[in-house]
Amino acid sequence: MKLELIAPATQENLRNRKKPACPPLGLAMVAALTPPEVKVSLTDENVTAIDFQKETDLVGITIQTITAQRAYEIADTFRARGVKVILGGSHPSALPEEASQHADAVVIGEAEGIWPKVIEDFKANKLQRVYRQRERPSLLNLPIPRRDLFTKGAYYVPNTLSATRGCPYACSFCSVTSFFGYTYRCRPIEEIVKEIKTLNHRKLIGFVDDNIVGNPRFAKELFRALVPYKIRWAAQASVTVARDDELLKLAAASGCMLLLIGFETLSTANLAAVGKRVNVVDEYETVIRKIHSHGIAIHGFFILGLDEDDEDVFERTVRFAQKMRLETAQFVWPVPYPGTALFESLDKAGRVVTKDWSQYESKPVFEPKLMSREMLQKGYDWTWREFYSLPSIWRRIGVAHRNLVPFWATNLSFRAAWRRKSRSGRFVSPRLSGY
Repeated sequence: MKLELIAPATQENLRNRKKPACPPLGLAMVAALTPPEVKVSLTDENVTAIDFQKETDLVGITIQTITAQRAYEIADTFRARGVKVILGGSHPSALPEEASQHADAVVIGEAEGIWPKVIEDFKANKLQRVYRQRERPSLLNLPIPRRDLFTKGAYYVPNTLSATRGCPYACSFCSVTSFFGYTYRCRPIEEIVKEIKTLNHRKLIGFVDDNIVGNPRFAKELFRALVPYKIRWAAQASVTVARDDELLKLAAASGCMLLLIGFETLSTANLAAVGKRVNVVDEYETVIRKIHSHGIAIHGFFILGLDEDDEDVFERTVRFAQKMRLETAQFVWPVPYPGTALFESLDKAGRVVTKDWSQYESKPVFEPKLMSREMLQKGYDWTWREFYSLPSIWRRIGVAHRNLVPFWATNLSFRAAWRRKSRSGRFVSPRLSGY
């Protein structure tokens, strides 16, 4: 039996294929969960084109909202040839009825505990329309993901792994809670270390966790275990990392080079509205200085166009990020992903203007409260252009940064992406998360 796993390309990458940040680790785990007698191949369309004439018995496609339209096109093409197609990922999990129109089966939620049953049913010609987890799968004794299926040299951060799943917070704009439930689960540390030993220690290791410090006690144990391996790593974390001196010290000692932190907004009212009460705006400067004092760089996430934002939000946010000398930052407008509380509230209010998933993230798809969509687009464009201008990069990075070359390179990469936008008229905020 032959199984083809596919990660669809974003619309932007279909038009202008560029090197992705991270490989599709979830598909590599699905491959590892597949019985050994099945021959598995993997195509990341962001890297290589799909061979629609390839001989295969079964196709599995992972879908995020922004790749849904393309995924459905791929699925329909294979099914027209008589090939069975299974869809999974965050988007089908939120909208299984929609996904079922383009699939022979839909997997809702995580693959562990379900996928071997899917393969067994396929072999017996008894595929069910929907496979759903009855309870959250155990993270004990997970197999090593099939990284051998990735195209070598195709990713900026090829070494990725997961130590935890879920997030202890429930922000209204985030699809993590709807996919993993309001849970935070940790893998056995000895199994994480075992997996790290299989990676290339000379390259940066990226934890794809949504919040690596969601359980401080676990995080401390993990960081202590990493110290002897002298690796360099990056991960997403909440601002709480700076409230625990021991935790921050251990992160630095274990090789933390970069933390991706969701500051989200400089408005206390906005934070309350989206349910991110763990953030305190008045603490932001202290948080950033403490993290920097340990030699750890910061990639800040900011949302522009929340309900308390007027036209001043763009300059206020950029000037703050520049003042604090954030090494890199990502600016987005609210994206109402299906399954999130944000989507439900905006849709109920009639403020979602389209459910053409291909437009999500490439343009505002909701009506802002205190500005027009046109103003949000214009301010967003200015924000990226200003933050990644050469004078801004010089002021933030300079020539004395301890990781001068990689952060100049990263900033210039963001700048190049913006300049491509000015020629094509399209720009999608680059996604750094592996999730």
